[in-house]
Amino acid sequence: MAFDKVTTLKGSGKKFQMNEQVKRYTLRDNGFEETKSGNFQFVRDLDTNTLNKQGLKVKIVVSDDLKTLKLSTTTSNGLKTVDVYGKETMADAREQLEFILDGLVERGVLMVISE
Repeated sequence: MAFDKVTTLKGSGKKFQMNEQVKRYTLRDNGFEETKSGNFQFVRDLDTNTLNKQGLKVKIVVSDDLKTLKLSTTTSNGLKTVDVYGKETMADAREQLEFILDGLVERGVLMVISE
């Protein structure tokens, strides 16, 4: 998956892009970790049950220039993309995902450009 200036999740009407004012320390303060290649990565579980190791994860990777990003929801091992908007059984994961993304928008990491 390539870095995009504007990205969305399958089934979601929201499109996200990086906030133009974001700084490296803002990413670190919000749980992003710097990779060896200089990119920033954010991975969080979407399953509220802490004992479930098979849950879904949201993964956000920001390029080292802080202008482009990748956004995906994956299986616990990160190998398969999952559509959390496609099934009603994913309502809890979808709610947790929306909470995480809304928090990143409020803190100035991401911007919603359309809904």
